[in-house]
Amino acid sequence: MRIPAILTIDEGTTGTRAAWITADGGVHGLEYRHLSVSSPRPGVVEQDANEILRKSVDAVKAVVAQAVASGVEIKALAIATQRATAVLWDTSTGVALVPAMVWQDNRYAQELADLGPVWNERLLASVGRPVGVRSPYLWAAHHLRESPAVAAAYREGRLGFGTIETWLLWSLSAERSYFATSSNATSAGAYNLAAHEYEAGWIAALGCPLDLLPELRQDADLLGHTNHEIVGVSVPILAAMGDQHASTVGLGCLDAGQAMCGHGTGSFVDMLIGTTPPLKPGLYDGTLTMAGWRRHHETVYAVETFTATTGSALDWVCNALGWFESAKKISELAATVQGSNGVMFIPTLTGIRTPVVEPEARASLTGLSMANTRAEVAYAVLEGIAHSVASSVEANADVAGMAVTEIIVGGGLSGSDALIQMQADLTGLPMRRRPGTEFATLRGAAFMAGSDGLLWDSLQDAIAALGPGDTFEPQISAAERLQRRNIWKARIASELALVHPE
Repeated sequence: MRIPAILTIDEGTTGTRAAWITADGGVHGLEYRHLSVSSPRPGVVEQDANEILRKSVDAVKAVVAQAVASGVEIKALAIATQRATAVLWDTSTGVALVPAMVWQDNRYAQELADLGPVWNERLLASVGRPVGVRSPYLWAAHHLRESPAVAAAYREGRLGFGTIETWLLWSLSAERSYFATSSNATSAGAYNLAAHEYEAGWIAALGCPLDLLPELRQDADLLGHTNHEIVGVSVPILAAMGDQHASTVGLGCLDAGQAMCGHGTGSFVDMLIGTTPPLKPGLYDGTLTMAGWRRHHETVYAVETFTATTGSALDWVCNALGWFESAKKISELAATVQGSNGVMFIPTLTGIRTPVVEPEARASLTGLSMANTRAEVAYAVLEGIAHSVASSVEANADVAGMAVTEIIVGGGLSGSDALIQMQADLTGLPMRRRPGTEFATLRGAAFMAGSDGLLWDSLQDAIAALGPGDTFEPQISAAERLQRRNIWKARIASELALVHPE
């Protein structure tokens, strides 16, 4: 008897993974392809969408070949993607026309800020976030004015536009599906949460033609069928969602009050609040209300706060600066000391989001003296990430109007015991780490695709196979926690004062 499984793509910022997921939650046949990211000038972050597609297809074909050889029956495809990264392509050739704008990009921050006084209040009420520092729709509008190839394609009716899930769905489906899904659209900043439709007035104000927009669909939905010639198998595509949302599901966060802390390029804290909106939307500009996911025509809401450069900050201190051999070495060194001995690292390489959004803020390493050691600097680097997570947790709880009950950690850095213990200490909350957290995004997308009887009867049934995992309890007193958090907040205030000294 052939083993049923769901083929899953996890298309992230720095790499694409593919695997097949079985009913026990097992991840098999994993293939990974590295992706390049460029920053040609400050504020601009780009990728080659053609490379993203080419390497995603290459990984998927390799997985399908392994699955066939292993006697596996692929029942469906599920997709998780980086969010708010935008693509413009020629629908006659299937080739991207300009570099994709990555979600870390903030080239239009000032242009958007200028629109804030008119639009922020309206957007907070409908899409759960202010104008922000990036917009795929504004980016597309600029290219329509400034890129002759894009303008010509639009005039001739052969321009495609969307975030990465739209790009992959169109490219991989036999039907050339032109869809955007809820969890991705919400991250793009113009998704009306209550109505499950675009905030058309905002998109038009940004100059993006409404006839260019992909059709909105649920995260769990029939989104087409894979093109056998491209993928190697013809199966229904049953889910496409943002990677942080998929990770939330894959880590087992389903109930109001639960939060997911996902460590990747950045560190995201997504708190579930159920099927009603948060109590205080807009309390902080950097804490966003969003569709956690949408299925069965019902939206589960979440609030999210993130630090954009944490995993990438470790890569930077290791590779660009050469301070440490690897992120693993940082964790090992940090575990050998009890604290940073006054050293403090703020990992805001592309700006800060909490307590305010300030794209001009920069990272800092302070408090150094000749008495400090490499191990203490390593501790400070991890502690800076843990403080950022604690700030995100506090902001989420304030906006949601409810307490965080549990945090489940995932992503590459969640393998660091030292970091996760710091997070428990600085939040005062237990941290749960299930086995195989590095596969949470892959699993979550598969769970979303297969939980209507295909592999599992429900999301709860899918998650039950994961087991309870390990728990990290807080080990410091409330007084020490308050003291350390106050020092951090004072340091953040000092850094913000450097941006606007007046």
